[in-house]
Amino acid sequence: MKSIFSKKLAVAAGIAVMAAVAVTGCSSKSSSYPTKGITAINPWAAGGGTDSCLRAFAEAMGKQLGQTITVDNQTGGGGIIGHQAIADAEADGYTIGMITFELSTYKKLGTSELSWEDYDPLCRVNTDAAAVTVNAEWAAANGISDLAGFIDYCKAHPGEVQMGGSSSASVWHIAGGYLMQETGIDIQMITYQEGAATAVQNAASGFIQGVTVSLAEARSFIESGHLICLGVMDSERNGVFPDVPTCAEQGFDITYATQRGMALPKGVDAEIKAKLEEACKAAIEDADFVEFMNNNGQTIAYLNSADYAAYLEQSATDVAAAMDAVGL
Repeated sequence: MKSIFSKKLAVAAGIAVMAAVAVTGCSSKSSSYPTKGITAINPWAAGGGTDSCLRAFAEAMGKQLGQTITVDNQTGGGGIIGHQAIADAEADGYTIGMITFELSTYKKLGTSELSWEDYDPLCRVNTDAAAVTVNAEWAAANGISDLAGFIDYCKAHPGEVQMGGSSSASVWHIAGGYLMQETGIDIQMITYQEGAATAVQNAASGFIQGVTVSLAEARSFIESGHLICLGVMDSERNGVFPDVPTCAEQGFDITYATQRGMALPKGVDAEIKAKLEEACKAAIEDADFVEFMNNNGQTIAYLNSADYAAYLEQSATDVAAAMDAVGL
């Protein structure tokens, strides 16, 4: 008969073998990642600036990982639904997402407890400046050809001009607030919960007079002649629209932009996260991605995971202050 001591040794040995198998299996799973396609959640609707940026970047990342990355637009709630879906996703590395400026506004608004701390940031991809863009037919009918003319018209017709952003307290809504604060005009900011694409379409159709979204989001309607951009809220002109002056060039010191970056739900294996970080680093320099962003008038503004986390932490404070400044 085996002694109790011998039985204990056998049990301990069995536990050790099981633990070794578990560790080996986990390591194997991480080292073989990815073995299937990946989903990238977009909190905003198809056709907007976030959508175009994410689709191009997902394609570039997919090249690095050897797998297709499929964009999943989960819209609504001013971006909360999509941002929540990223945070709640299974932490296996097969669901990633693009987080945006609006994430810094939710706690301040009391609409959600979500913040940057609910994610593991991978990298910042892009920043885009807001621009003052109006319906071309309306502008011509009212003799408006530049930013000064628009401001003069708004002062003569206080509260009448309707400008679209995206959702309430979104980056483009706050851009309208900055515009009013810095120029002393009174305009109506019309919000669109699904994102900027609908606002741009409504401006082009003449349902509203204009938008305070990025040039990239309004580009197709500017090029078709339905919209005209009067000024960009940046320190330098946009490469795709070199003839459009900055607001500062026209005597109005308004500089304002959104940000977009990649993130994971908390708890993804460190080896998998490292692979995704490396894929992001390589994708940002992918020739097709760079060409797309340049042609689309979107600025590449890469930050690695650590620097992006620090940026998001600071933004949480800065954006809250900005919202106070425009009464949000």
